[in-house]
Amino acid sequence: MTKLKKLLMSSALCLLPLAAFAEEVAAPAVISAGDTAWMIVATALVLLMTPGLAFFYGGLVRRKNVLSVLMQCFMCMCLMTVLWVVVGYSLCFGESRGGFIGSPGTHFLFKDVGIDANGTIPHILFAAFQGMFAIITPALIIGAFAERMKFSAFLVFSALWLLVCYAPLCHWAWGGGYFHGGESGNFLMAAETGAIDFAGGTVVHINAGIAALMAAIVLGKRQGYPNKISPPHNLPFAVLGAGLLWVGWFGFNAGSQLAADGVAARALMVTHVCAATAGLVWALIEWIKDGKPTVLGVISGVVAGLVAITPACGDASVGGALILGVGGAVIAYIFVTVVKPMLGYDDSLDVWGIHGMAGVWGAIAIGFLTIEGDPGAAQAWIQAKSVIATIIYTGIVSFVLLKLVDLVFGLRVEERNELVGLDRVDHAETAYTVLD
Repeated sequence: MTKLKKLLMSSALCLLPLAAFAEEVAAPAVISAGDTAWMIVATALVLLMTPGLAFFYGGLVRRKNVLSVLMQCFMCMCLMTVLWVVVGYSLCFGESRGGFIGSPGTHFLFKDVGIDANGTIPHILFAAFQGMFAIITPALIIGAFAERMKFSAFLVFSALWLLVCYAPLCHWAWGGGYFHGGESGNFLMAAETGAIDFAGGTVVHINAGIAALMAAIVLGKRQGYPNKISPPHNLPFAVLGAGLLWVGWFGFNAGSQLAADGVAARALMVTHVCAATAGLVWALIEWIKDGKPTVLGVISGVVAGLVAITPACGDASVGGALILGVGGAVIAYIFVTVVKPMLGYDDSLDVWGIHGMAGVWGAIAIGFLTIEGDPGAAQAWIQAKSVIATIIYTGIVSFVLLKLVDLVFGLRVEERNELVGLDRVDHAETAYTVLD
């Protein structure tokens, strides 16, 4: 072989890595059929959670208000979907405006949201999956003002809350906003550090929980609360709803990986373990304290466990899920049975006690329990800052929104209408045949 040939061959071999690198850089994003199939299922599972919530809440209220709760949950599915397509998705995931919120024009009316790849799934599927979170989050707040808010006021408040509370928090956590930190950092997070919120501890549960507490405070107590409020009218309804929530939560948490991979599988498993642990612990607490475990206690514990694992499900081990389940049940039980009666606020279905406080526990505890990165006090402090920021922002804005809606439309139904029940007053329907 001549020296010229040797030189040419060695030069070609030297250029091979560069050619491979150029090919890698230029390679377009490829949609994975497996990831797409899983995310279609996960999206459907998350949507199923809102009807599940409707049954869960509907079974816990008095029979004269069951249809009003079902109506409010289903109306969230309608109203939030339209708002999401028009501007909600853009506010959450559009071009960042200083880290606070996305530009409303980026994806207005789903502009540029098509079947092109977003990661390994179609962009429109990512937008649909995220839209299901935007549906259920304002629906969670219903449990706090159940049985006493006007339907018209509910519609206005929920629409405004999605745009000015949910959208910013979603952008902070998942859209490149404040909670990410980034290269230069921001007033909340130091450079190249960020808060962990895998599936919605701050965005969904603490966000909705603190808004629920504000709603309970602004609206005031139901007539006759607490002594003259009858127990849940249909616990089997509530159990059915809790079961649907448990199953749907697999899409909620494992789907947040946006891929059919090992992390999604682990997220599914830790979700199940945490829910089961919390349900068991709540039942044991009741058994020890009151002598008998209750069905309502078990399903309340399960929901608390599902909430606690939500921010942590992508980063916690199975052992960590056991710890999160125990803590979620104990903290939620204390806030439902001790703190609420002591302070006297009427959070009808314990949205703050279960979703808010179990969410706070899960969001901060993952700082110590994460199996990746550098777990410890430093990450826990980052987590705590994201929790504090969520509580302060959403607490203030929700309170102002409630006061504005009350001033313009009136929040609460009239005394007589509250006694009759919202099924008849707001919807001219009843869930049961009334015998004269």
